[in-house]
Amino acid sequence: MSEDYRSMWKDLGLDLVAHDALLGVLGKFYQDIYLAQKNRPEGMGYFDFVMSEVHGLRIKELLDEKKAGRKIIGSYCVFVPEEIVLAGNATMVGLCAGADFAMEEVEKILPRNTCALIKSTFGFKLGKVCPYLEASDMIVGENTCDGKKKAYESLGTLVSNLYVMDIPQMKSGQGRALLKVEYLRFKEAVEKLSGVSIDAARLKQAIETVNNKRKAIHRLSKLRQADPAPISGLDALLANQVFFYDNPQRFTDSVNKICDELEKRVAEKKGVFPARTPRILMSGCPMAVPNWKLPWIVETSGAVIVGEESCVGERGTRNLVNASGSTVDELMDAIVDRYFQVDCAIFTPNSDRLDHVEEMVKAYKADGVIHYGLQFCQPYLMESIPVAKALEDKKIPTLRIETDYSMEDVGQLKTRVEAFIEMLK
Repeated sequence: MSEDYRSMWKDLGLDLVAHDALLGVLGKFYQDIYLAQKNRPEGMGYFDFVMSEVHGLRIKELLDEKKAGRKIIGSYCVFVPEEIVLAGNATMVGLCAGADFAMEEVEKILPRNTCALIKSTFGFKLGKVCPYLEASDMIVGENTCDGKKKAYESLGTLVSNLYVMDIPQMKSGQGRALLKVEYLRFKEAVEKLSGVSIDAARLKQAIETVNNKRKAIHRLSKLRQADPAPISGLDALLANQVFFYDNPQRFTDSVNKICDELEKRVAEKKGVFPARTPRILMSGCPMAVPNWKLPWIVETSGAVIVGEESCVGERGTRNLVNASGSTVDELMDAIVDRYFQVDCAIFTPNSDRLDHVEEMVKAYKADGVIHYGLQFCQPYLMESIPVAKALEDKKIPTLRIETDYSMEDVGQLKTRVEAFIEMLK
């Protein structure tokens, strides 16, 4: 950190000793994985800075916003609409859930065989090491999978500001109606929290802001279709992760700046990997900071990741909200329509997701798919088998990986990934 934020962290109630340990591990991990890469775009320097200050300057900015009367809303899921949050004079941030922490304490509350992401959520709270969580005026949970649905009952005993949103489980007229009711209820909750009435002008401006973030990521994704790849999958993943933390306008400008640089690389046929390097599409569970294990293994084993079919990736950002409406009702309908297209594995049936994977394989010229499932994440693990079979029936090589946040299986995973990449060659 560029300055001493310890008094700020102490005021937020963090365990300073545990937090120091977390930052030490995170810093070393980042250096070994990210800063060890060769030929990175110069624009990634901004994201290196963001990560160096992810618990420092960014938290200070959020606390300054709070002092100025703005509310902070923490979220765990892409189904929570940032447009409504921004329109209500609030800022939305992603909450910590990408590493093991305080697992002994977590397993006093949750079963041992709970999804790694859910356990991580509790670990960051029980370990008192997530400043985003402690700075939030509202924490939004969502009833996606059964694990989260029941876990939020327990999380509600640990925090005083939990709001739980219901999410439909089927793509049907009734499912869309439920999502609309929930988004209208969320709009009212945000208005009550902030004291701001969300009108059409506020909503339209918020839609434009979030659409611009997505457009910048779309531009980055399009450039990744080039061969040789102008940016590593690790660096592109980092941009998708920072999407959930950074100031929206600053993030948009920074991604577009990288894209300007990458366009020159593509024109000059310069890449971070040689041309015809095996191209991998990652598919499955989201990867929150600092979950970089599997991408690092892939890209140090002779392949490049060219796309992510993930909530921290194209599943979470690919569609825009239609901003043509002129009333709150029309704009809210447009928001519902956009988020109802998210093809999360919670839905049944979920053929849209398989279609999306196949579309991405073709668009990104992927040689193979690695399906990533977090241990005990039932929706994505259950879908992994039919997805892999359908892809292989279409002659698309697929490797199914099930893992958690620990580094204990790195050797085993590397052996499997290397064999898969060798097969692609």
